[in-house]
Amino acid sequence: MSHQHPAPATATSASRWTAHGSDDPTVPIPTVPIPRALIDALDTAGDTSPAQARSSAGDDPAGPDTATGVTDAGELPLSVWATAQSSPAAQRKGRYVSDSTAHPAKMLPAVAAHAIRAYTRPGDLVFDPMAGSGTTLVEAIDAGRRAVGVEYEPHWVTVARANLDLARERGHDHDGEVVHGDARQLPFLLPDKYRGQVALVVTSPPYGPSTHGQVATAGTDSPDGKVHKYHHRYGSALDRGNLANVGHHRLLAGLTRILTGCAAVLRPGGHVAITVRPWREHSELIDLPSQIIACGQAAGLVPVERCVALLARVADRELIARGSFFQRDFIRKQREQGLPLHLIAHEDVVVLAKPLVPSGTSVTGSLTRSGRWGS
Repeated sequence: MSHQHPAPATATSASRWTAHGSDDPTVPIPTVPIPRALIDALDTAGDTSPAQARSSAGDDPAGPDTATGVTDAGELPLSVWATAQSSPAAQRKGRYVSDSTAHPAKMLPAVAAHAIRAYTRPGDLVFDPMAGSGTTLVEAIDAGRRAVGVEYEPHWVTVARANLDLARERGHDHDGEVVHGDARQLPFLLPDKYRGQVALVVTSPPYGPSTHGQVATAGTDSPDGKVHKYHHRYGSALDRGNLANVGHHRLLAGLTRILTGCAAVLRPGGHVAITVRPWREHSELIDLPSQIIACGQAAGLVPVERCVALLARVADRELIARGSFFQRDFIRKQREQGLPLHLIAHEDVVVLAKPLVPSGTSVTGSLTRSGRWGS
């Protein structure tokens, strides 16, 4: 699903850059100074992923040498994406229908846009198997790419289609389509015309049934002066078909099936960019990004990068965190319990690729008599 995930704090390496200081979740938290050299590097680097560097050298950004790609996740190339220079609301203003704000975990538009610029060219096909409110699809057609998505919840299918219609009203009438269904059944959902045609998959997994959503406080529109959450859940919690409502192991099994389906629609050398972050469960850190890499490898994909997409603005001498009320409240409570956590300032972006194969070798499989894509 296209979303900006819930943000239980994590003491990953990103905590060196995260804001901290105040225990009051309702006031800004002072930030930690970072070296000017890092800021200068971000200002001058632009799109400096390996794929973009190859493009500037005249090579195909969608066709790296993935046949000999890195298999040890600890050796993956790294890059930092400055994707929060403007707020999420400013990134969406005028470009998304108002109903989009109710999605409990929206992907930051600049993250999808950065991946699309780095790994595709105009006219390429971009796919999101968990499309949510359609962030990936909108950013794709705004960038002159074609787009297709799959979304499980009927309401968000409707919202995603409305967002595509709004993009077309802005003059971007590139092909864009949303299919309703369970992404674990991709071989049955997508038309055969998409098989082996996708240049880039951009997506993000759910972390559970409840996310941070939005908040009403005494200073806003709370009817009783208390704090109330709203727009913080996916569909019915009783729906076990929704990956947001299943346990951790079933989530990983479902993601492996989804990535296997993505491998079938990817063209050789095509990329998969997955935004994900670790989270804490009973104070134990769960390294979901590394687990997603393992899921991709089980699906036949090759890990090629593990990037950092900033959720904080790069200022002159520091990062300005954009933590939500609930993020700040969570950090305050954890510190009161003696756990020195910080606001999250980034998401991981795991980048995988479909290996290149010798010319003449079947890479997309064949359609079996049962209607499923064979390998």
